[in-house]
Amino acid sequence: MNKGHATHPESERSSVPGVYVSLHELMALEFKAAGLSFLPRRRSGSILAGRHASRVRGRGLNFEEIRDYFPGDDIRTIDWKITLRLGSPHVRAYSEERDRPALVIVDQRLSMFFGSRESMKSVTAAHLAALGAWMVFRAGDRVGGIVFNDEDIRRIRPHRSRSRLEAIFAAVVAMNQSLHADSSVQANQAQLDRALEGALALAGHDHLVMIASDFAGAGERTQQLLRQLAAHNDVIAALVFDPLAQTGQQGGRIVVTEGRLQIELNLGERTVREPIETFSTGRLRHVGELLRRSGVPLMMVNTADDVVNQVRHMLGRRTAPAI
Repeated sequence: MNKGHATHPESERSSVPGVYVSLHELMALEFKAAGLSFLPRRRSGSILAGRHASRVRGRGLNFEEIRDYFPGDDIRTIDWKITLRLGSPHVRAYSEERDRPALVIVDQRLSMFFGSRESMKSVTAAHLAALGAWMVFRAGDRVGGIVFNDEDIRRIRPHRSRSRLEAIFAAVVAMNQSLHADSSVQANQAQLDRALEGALALAGHDHLVMIASDFAGAGERTQQLLRQLAAHNDVIAALVFDPLAQTGQQGGRIVVTEGRLQIELNLGERTVREPIETFSTGRLRHVGELLRRSGVPLMMVNTADDVVNQVRHMLGRRTAPAI
């Protein structure tokens, strides 16, 4: 379903808050990323802690080898089992993990062009991905992206530069501003899995992968791909949803479209509202359960509230939200 009031000419789209996103606002999110990190500051104080604590590796030490002890070595690195077995002091040598590249995967399909409150799902996903990219960049790591819509997938390899972030954001903006209610584009649910296959090709080992999507079309293949990604990388699924799918909306009118056909719905009528709520709530629960079964951390981000505040809250909470 797509909110149909957004039929503005392309030249005017960047000036419609909540409906379209601009490069300027994505670049400006750098300052709101200050103090935010995907890594939990306390073991029990983050949505990524507990069950997912071992998955989010972060920077640390990589084991290199067992070698002879030399004067000046930290005695805490002595491997006592090896020392006793060989009869001479041996230590475990480590090297610092210096690089942890990231991929942000941004969904800009027609299914994302819907919002009953403050923003379209497409705009919320763009803000979320940009915020995540800035968080990684400010931590000193490389950032790449995969941006996709119903017809195209843009893959951008990780690199640590502002120009690379700008290239990722420009791809997001271009696809975002091509969305409109009377689009002739056909919904392509298979693009989600194709985007994840592209992520597997770009993210070999020890990447952070964040997916901002409504996960329309997610199925068993999606779950399989997420598990493959999570086997050697840290994957965070950010499920973008509209409040209509969770709590319902008691009144108002919305225009929904699938491209060629547009219908105005009066949500004040119970016979209209209740089937939509039933369908949307059931779909949200189905996708949420599928993502949980994939074993990746789940963040749920709604279109009605500020993205930065939601991320700050979720990175500090103890458990994933119930659906």
